[in-house]
Amino acid sequence: MEPMSDQSPHHAYPDHWEADVVLRDGGTARVRPIATDDAERLVSFYEQVSDESKYYRFFAPYPRLSAKDVRRFTHHDYVDRVGLAVTVGGEIIATVRYDRIDAQGRPASAPADEAEVAFLVQDAHQGRGVASTMLEHIAAVARERGIRRFAAEVLPANTKMIKVFRDAGYTQQRSFEDGAVHLTLDIEPTAESLAVQRGREQRAEARSVQRLLAPGSVAVIGTGRTPGGVGRTVLRNLLASGFTGRVYAVNSSFPAELETIDSVPAHRSLRGIGEKVDLAVVAVPADRVPQAVTDCGEHGVRGLVVVSAGYAERGAAGRERQRELVRRARSYGMRIIGPNAFGIINTAPAVRLNASLAPESPATGHIGLFTQSGAIGIAVLSGLHGRGAGLSTFISAGNRADLSGNDVLQYWYEDQDTEVALLYLESFGNPRKFHRLARRTAAVKPVVVVKGARHSGSTPPGHTVPVSRVPDATVSALMRQAGVIRVDTVTEMVDVGRLLADQPLPAGPRVAILGNSESLGLLTYDACLAEGLRPRPPRDLTTEALPQDFRDALAEALDDPGCDAVIVTAIPWVGENGEAHTGDGEVLAAALREAAASGPAKPVAVVHVEMGGLAGALAEAASTAPPDAPAGPAAQAPPGGRAALPPGGPEDTGRQGDTGGQEGPGEPDSARRVRRIPAYPAAERAVRALAEAVRYARWRRQAATPGKVPEFLDETIDEQAAADLIDALLGPDPDPRGRPLTHEEAAGLLGLYGITVRPALPAPDVESAVAAAARLGYPVALKTTAPHLRHRSDLGGVRLDLPGEEALRRAYGELTGLLGTPAELRPVVQAMAPRGVDTVVRASIDATAGAVLSFGLAGTPSELLGDTAHRLVPATDRDASELIRSIRAAPLLFGWRGSAPVDTPALEELLLRVSRLVDDHPEVVSVGLEPVVVATRGLTVLGAGVRLAPAPARTDLGPRRLPSY
Repeated sequence: MEPMSDQSPHHAYPDHWEADVVLRDGGTARVRPIATDDAERLVSFYEQVSDESKYYRFFAPYPRLSAKDVRRFTHHDYVDRVGLAVTVGGEIIATVRYDRIDAQGRPASAPADEAEVAFLVQDAHQGRGVASTMLEHIAAVARERGIRRFAAEVLPANTKMIKVFRDAGYTQQRSFEDGAVHLTLDIEPTAESLAVQRGREQRAEARSVQRLLAPGSVAVIGTGRTPGGVGRTVLRNLLASGFTGRVYAVNSSFPAELETIDSVPAHRSLRGIGEKVDLAVVAVPADRVPQAVTDCGEHGVRGLVVVSAGYAERGAAGRERQRELVRRARSYGMRIIGPNAFGIINTAPAVRLNASLAPESPATGHIGLFTQSGAIGIAVLSGLHGRGAGLSTFISAGNRADLSGNDVLQYWYEDQDTEVALLYLESFGNPRKFHRLARRTAAVKPVVVVKGARHSGSTPPGHTVPVSRVPDATVSALMRQAGVIRVDTVTEMVDVGRLLADQPLPAGPRVAILGNSESLGLLTYDACLAEGLRPRPPRDLTTEALPQDFRDALAEALDDPGCDAVIVTAIPWVGENGEAHTGDGEVLAAALREAAASGPAKPVAVVHVEMGGLAGALAEAASTAPPDAPAGPAAQAPPGGRAALPPGGPEDTGRQGDTGGQEGPGEPDSARRVRRIPAYPAAERAVRALAEAVRYARWRRQAATPGKVPEFLDETIDEQAAADLIDALLGPDPDPRGRPLTHEEAAGLLGLYGITVRPALPAPDVESAVAAAARLGYPVALKTTAPHLRHRSDLGGVRLDLPGEEALRRAYGELTGLLGTPAELRPVVQAMAPRGVDTVVRASIDATAGAVLSFGLAGTPSELLGDTAHRLVPATDRDASELIRSIRAAPLLFGWRGSAPVDTPALEELLLRVSRLVDDHPEVVSVGLEPVVVATRGLTVLGAGVRLAPAPARTDLGPRRLPSY
């Protein structure tokens, strides 16, 4: 329809609306407000739009824009009239605008909350998901400006645009009026619109990684004329890997007569290639990278691997150079791995890409590896190669200025060649998104993470990401909640990755141990107990056992329905002359493989000491599990497979058909699975890997049936009254730093969520204390509330069970005599609560990680040992149950040493109420309930602290955008 006239004064250019986005095909584009200097670009854009698309936009032939049209489309007030443009290479490829209207469809200003919206996408870019991306962004802008509904008129023949509106997930109404389809959309986000948005995000980001890992052609920019150097090394590795696509060497210093180098075409610039280039590896000095990126963008290169150094790892100037690199690449629709990257590898037979500094490509396998460190990448590649494990893909992101571990998780989620995901991370650019993506991926395949830079308090040089204040212990707990296997070292990551890649998941923690060394068996047994497994007494085959004895014993253990996994221990045989025979490893490996292949699918690991050839022979891809192998009650596919994790083990959830995880696009065909047996040189390493597999399998089974928030909470929660109270407490001009609530204010807010705080009456003098006790009734407690003494019973700031006035007066005198004046101590009097276990419930909001719910026992020992459990908000009933059971001191709640168990259901309900409060009201930035005394029946909240602040921005709920650091 025709654009409307100006409505209101011009507002400042809203640069926070600018965003880089990934489109459906994996390319990037920039969304930004249209400005007055866009006139020429707008005219050029319109000239490249087909007559049909113009007709769909204006409902009539509209061959060109008049000067008046151009002014209307480029002059906006950014409130009632807003226009956004999508650009690639600085040129506009699409536009969207809204105009605020009243109930009669006439131009209006606030408080009118409806706007007419219209789109126009250049024909060459239709089908890339541009319109759906623009709808997300223009809707977010409109909500910011107080608009709640969009109205649109679409010709019935414009089916593509109708589909964009229909598939957006917003609540909508449709009617047919005057030959056009009239649509009204409620643009408030819904669960469906958020699911649609995240589904599109996953497909787009996965495609952007796939374009980098599976190019049809690669150009190495900066190839040296003589052997050696980074560029020439990458070119050599590309050729040695047998890359199936085309390869080009590019260097502006090549002599004009040079036609080939290392048998590949040599060019002075990309323009000389004359063919499309999908991937460019940039290996030139940092000061020459900008021109190389520009050349790539103008040549239509799809993605970059920048191995050049000299960026954020070099300080402030390098950080700005890195930001400019990302801006320039994205402006041309390209994504970047790097800078300061080690490179990428894809072992798929159809690709065979080694665009890295690794001199040897790893074997083809089913482990995906992402690292933020080239040195760690080399170490892990070497460790996997030395143990016969293969990789599907490898990405070393260096400074990870653009492509990150989150993007790679999006790709691995649906990649059928990757069954186990290994990540070495030193920083999180978007912890909330990582938690969400890791949880979804872990539901179909294991995710193993090593987190570096855990205790430095800052990100490593080169990683320009927001710094989270969440302690490392909390990060680890949140990873566990998402199903992520968190390990401490690279060695452990390789150990766990190998077991998960080559063995099925265990149905439970019951472990059979067998071998020819009683001592090694006992060490394994002890290690199992230490890891929380349930080992059976080791079976000693004696040092005279032959390979066939191992085979028979392993077959018997696998057939045992009371066994979920087997660890085989082996030492060299000792001959009659007393000499050790270390060279029979191949024979033993064959025997073990035979037993494992013919028995039920249960994980098998081997612990060996100086057994020559055993580890290598076990790692050989010698056979596949026969399709008619016995499928006993514990049979199941490898971690990413489609077969079930059936009930029947000791941790049977009782749900028939429990798969241990949902089906997903990344699940491979288990029939083709090669079953290698991992071997370890130490019992502790094998047991730790198996224990992680057991815990992960348990999580998979539980994740198949998600927890939920009980409906009964709604009956005792007044969300609107709490919102009104919070607004009143913050005031019209709140302090950005926030403010703590008084005891009475906190109790009032918590009461609206069904949380009762026991009154504490101030006692500025002894007579006030006596009066307060008379009001509350004896026995009472007298305690200080000064910050340095709060919750510090060890310092003598609390007097309990005072039976009468005399005891109260005496306690008041002792308290003020020992610790300070009443003004310093701020004493209060409180009625005694029923005896029970003192606990602490907290919730806090981290700007990067989100809201975190925490639980532990009160007291110095728990604080000293860090015995606190954490879950992300919103918490479900399962989260609440796991919170109170996951601390080491949990037995105190369940009748330890003959004491009476406390009311854990009441405690779980309290946790859910606190979670609901901070989830409903982001202005509640922290809640602390201490102590919460949990008795055999019910609980009592004795102390409460609440802090309010203006709600922080929720970037994870907004439109899709790439991070900008």
